[in-house]
Amino acid sequence: MNRQLIEQYAGGGQKLVQAYWGLTQNDLVWQPPDGSWTLHQIAIHMMDSDLIASDRMKRVACMPLPLLVGYDETAFSQLPGMDAIPAFQAIDLFVKNRQMTATILRALPDSAFERCGIHTESGKVSLSYLVESYIRHLDHHLVFIEKKRNIMGR
Repeated sequence: MNRQLIEQYAGGGQKLVQAYWGLTQNDLVWQPPDGSWTLHQIAIHMMDSDLIASDRMKRVACMPLPLLVGYDETAFSQLPGMDAIPAFQAIDLFVKNRQMTATILRALPDSAFERCGIHTESGKVSLSYLVESYIRHLDHHLVFIEKKRNIMGR
């Protein structure tokens, strides 16, 4: 296991904070012309996704071949009350969750990263794969955040 990946994962929280730095409430709820998610919706999605990621990683780390259930991110985004969750609080939770999960990951032996779970959509996945995939997931959304900021001139 490349332990630098754990630090990259943990550092993702600050990358998300930086991506949202200086945005106003109006910026967060601005609806892009293409109908894609607002910056607020992306922030809430990142929080949701990372809480699920943490659960998945801990399951794989301590359970024999656990089932990792997929979810519908669009359905989650449409739940009543999602628009009332403050985006910056969601980002703060994302940061703290990554810090706490990284603490656990750092304490695991290298062999733990070879442990696997069965994802209902992706099949057999290792703990190492999960860490890397959530690093990529954040980077994927950071590109969209930057594009939306650029369109708004922010």
